Amino acid sequence: MNIELSDEQRMIQAMAREFADKEVRPVAAAIDHEARFPHDTVRRMGELGLMGIAIPEAYGGSGGDTVAYVVALEEVAKACASHAVIMSVNNSLYCDPVHTYGTEEQKKRFLTPFASGQRLGCFSLTEPEAGSDAGNQNTLAARDGEDYVLNGRKIFVTNGREAQATLVFAQTDRAQGHRGISAFLVERGTRGFIVVKTEDKLGIRASDTAEFLFENCRVPRHHRLGEEGQGFTIALATLDAGRIGIAAQALGIATAA
Repeated sequence: MNIELSDEQRMIQAMAREFADKEVRPVAAAIDHEARFPHDTVRRMGELGLMGIAIPEAYGGSGGDTVAYVVALEEVAKACASHAVIMSVNNSLYCDPVHTYGTEEQKKRFLTPFASGQRLGCFSLTEPEAGSDAGNQNTLAARDGEDYVLNGRKIFVTNGREAQATLVFAQTDRAQGHRGISAFLVERGTRGFIVVKTEDKLGIRASDTAEFLFENCRVPRHHRLGEEGQGFTIALATLDAGRIGIAAQALGIATAA
């Protein structure tokens, strides 16, 4: 199937290509070798509107569509896989679910500064015992008054060391199985939220991959994303959208090879 890009999509594609060629490609080899997070160019991606392409302008995004996001991500991936995965996680795995399921209060705090690139988000699903099985979470979120208390561990969190907030999935009712999983927005600096380590990877090294520990981490009830028990649905829908980003990255890398 042939897809004819609109004028707006072509403009975004051309902008992303120019940025990638002029600003990303020259630093790509060095930051990968040094496993150094590219703060300056990630900040530029925010300024150019690349960190929330499909998010409405009212919430800090560019107001584009999925095709615009994909063609821009492909251009960035041609220049540097690390930049592409940083961009993809913030767009697909963090901003999209907050926009889809968040309250207006949550969007103001957890979406607008992230879609505009002022802050960075990440997605905490994978666990040591369960892998990325969204229906088999061991992290627990126990209700305590107006809060939830989180205990558990998450691994392989892309953007984890650098992110200012994460979307976390945890069991709120173990007896309900996958229907007892809920989603929470947790800010960096919250007591009991610990970045345990970052992985020393073979590739895509400028994008950090972290391990999180939640140890009696108290999260306000109004930071739960969606309804209690909706976490499994949110996780699957988010991963579906995320796979589009992964495919765009793979295409960009393969095209540049």
